[in-house]
Amino acid sequence: MTPTTLIVTQSFTDAAAALAHAATIYSTGVQHLRQSLQDFVAGATPAGRIRACYPFVRVRTDTVARADSRLSYGFVAGPGTYETTLTRPELFADYYREQFELLLRNHGGPIEVGMSRQPIPIHFSFSEHDHVEGTMSAERRQLMRDVFDLPDLAAMDDGIANGTHEVGAREPHPLALFTAPRVDYSLQRMRHYTGTSPEHFQNFVLFTNYQFYIDEFVRLGHEMMAKPLGQGGLLGDWPKHAAESDEYVAFVEPGNVVTRRAGLAAEPDDAFGAPLPRLPQMPAYHLVRPDRAGITMVNIGVGPANAKNISDHIAVLRPHAWLMLGHCAGLRNTQQLGDYVLAHGYVREDHVLDEELPLWVPIPPLAEVQLALERAVADVTQLQGYELKRILRTGTVASTDNRNWELLPHPGPERRFSQSRAVALDMESATIAANGFRFRVPYGTLLCVSDKPLHGEIKLPGMANAFYRERVDQHLRIGMRAIELLRRQRLDQLHSRKLRSFAEVAFQ
Repeated sequence: MTPTTLIVTQSFTDAAAALAHAATIYSTGVQHLRQSLQDFVAGATPAGRIRACYPFVRVRTDTVARADSRLSYGFVAGPGTYETTLTRPELFADYYREQFELLLRNHGGPIEVGMSRQPIPIHFSFSEHDHVEGTMSAERRQLMRDVFDLPDLAAMDDGIANGTHEVGAREPHPLALFTAPRVDYSLQRMRHYTGTSPEHFQNFVLFTNYQFYIDEFVRLGHEMMAKPLGQGGLLGDWPKHAAESDEYVAFVEPGNVVTRRAGLAAEPDDAFGAPLPRLPQMPAYHLVRPDRAGITMVNIGVGPANAKNISDHIAVLRPHAWLMLGHCAGLRNTQQLGDYVLAHGYVREDHVLDEELPLWVPIPPLAEVQLALERAVADVTQLQGYELKRILRTGTVASTDNRNWELLPHPGPERRFSQSRAVALDMESATIAANGFRFRVPYGTLLCVSDKPLHGEIKLPGMANAFYRERVDQHLRIGMRAIELLRRQRLDQLHSRKLRSFAEVAFQ
């Protein structure tokens, strides 16, 4: 394809053809940047600036009519021109193709694909295993600024997702929550914080704040990989559901260490994986399915800042749901250590999202997720009715940014927690849920009571160790079972209208 053909915007009525054209624009530009950078590192100094630009997709409509009103996405808000830049078509191929198909189906007319004016920063053009900057002198790195485009933070803010973006008089309306530079930025951050490539992330995510859960997830992952396909699922307590949990084909650990299912051949990129000398800040582990509908689990550590940080980035992958599994302080005397709390509301005293998502914005429970979590508890514990309610309480969860809230002067936060009817307290759940609401990612929270500081039951080493041994395996299996149940649902049910605003972007 000639450069002239790439620059000219083309119209398409076929989603696959539109995606192929976007992929060609992107790959041609990235290859140009990579080759130019290799020449620069080798000592060549170009006469002018080296630049390549992202592809874009655009849709125009002069009517509010659309073909399918059941979905909460896949259509534009009204007459006008809508546009977004695209990146990594090979990573987002299925996602982009679906969005293109919905636009064509709902609006009837063609979609346009062409080369945008938004430069691809040179750092975002690196391949997975490029580390070229480390071989250059400080002077050469400084000169690099005059030759290549560097990341521009002004091109990657979250105004669209936050509902604060204002469209200029001659500007197109946004078609997606994230621009291509914003997506690329987060892909780089994910790699840094989790120690795994974005390609391994799955569409269902479990967040936890304890390494104990990760240890159990790793054990179960390796146990699954040791069995050939067809010889039983990971959650084999329910034979009638064994086929659902028997479709994982690989387990990936930090350093992109891939363990393939017994009987399956290794893939070429597996050879690049190697154990890391130390774990990254928020390590991620992935039970992979061919359709990307497997499970990613991330240890976010302690605190709302971490929870916001990693969910800010994972959101660009447009997952189908994320769930928080962690420990909490039980606030009611009737609770026992080891009881579960299913959050149906949140008191947000975490503060990390106050600027992006004001406190007056409610974070509603999502029925599909709530039902899946409750049923998963019943499936794993084999309890029903009153016996189930004895260990599972639905209520408000408060999240704080002060780990030592118990030491504040009395009456301190206890009064607010009581007024809010909170039944549990942690440091991350409200952040994960609020960011799910903010980024239109279905969310849920299932916590396990590990102490009751208001009632004199604080964590002691012996108690904690016994508690962790008894509850972690069951709690994790409940979370994984909930994902199996969510996976069965139609996406139009899971991606709720509760998460969409008045003038919403078309992309899911």
